[in-house]
Parts: sequence; C-alpha cells; structure tokens
Amino acid sequence: MTGQFLRRFSTVAVLLAALAAAGWVSVSWALGLQEAKSQGLVGEQANGYLGAVKGGGSDVKALIDDINAKRKQTYQDIAKRNNTSLDAVEALAGKTAIEKTPSGQFVRLPSGQWVQK
Repeated sequence: MTGQFLRRFSTVAVLLAALAAAGWVSVSWALGLQEAKSQGLVGEQANGYLGAVKGGGSDVKALIDDINAKRKQTYQDIAKRNNTSLDAVEALAGKTAIEKTPSGQFVRLPSGQWVQK
C-alpha cells in the first residue's frame, strides 16, 4: 500500500470514529437507536448501514431510514474529501461499527444471517 493511501485510510478512520462518538441519532424519533439496538430490532451491517433484525414497525423503519440517509451523506462527504470511493468508506464504516458493537447486540454476517455478539 502506498503512504498516500494509508494517510487517507487513517483520516477516514478518525472521521468515522468521531462520527460514531457523536452519534447519528435524531432525537425526534419515538424509538432511539440505542433502544432499538438493545431490543434486538436493528443491527449493524458490513456495508456501514443499519438493518432490521426483526420485522419491527413503522418506527423502526423510520429510524433506520433516517439514520442510513444521514450516514450515506456523511460517507459521501468523507469519500469526496479524501478522494476515495464511497464503497471504501462504507466498508470501513461497517467494519468499525461491527467491531464496536457491544455484546448482546446484533450484527449481520456476510451470509446475510443476523447473529448476536
């Protein structure tokens, strides 16, 4: 790998960590992200976006749609600033989110199966 790629990768990783710490949750939803995760309704996926673990209702779908739209905009901004692909940013974000998912919450395997960490 070239030094330039590693610097970009490091920059993206730092930005993603800061965004994760700040949270991507809209306080206007009746159901919050942490509550939905702790109830096993939503989980992290390798593509950097949330997915519905269980059917859930309209609140769950609205929460997922809202957060994923914000994440996508953030990923696009990061990719543009770092002259890298959206796919690369999404993959790094997904990897980071899955690694940081606490025990007891759900993540989606590449096979498509949801598992509880």
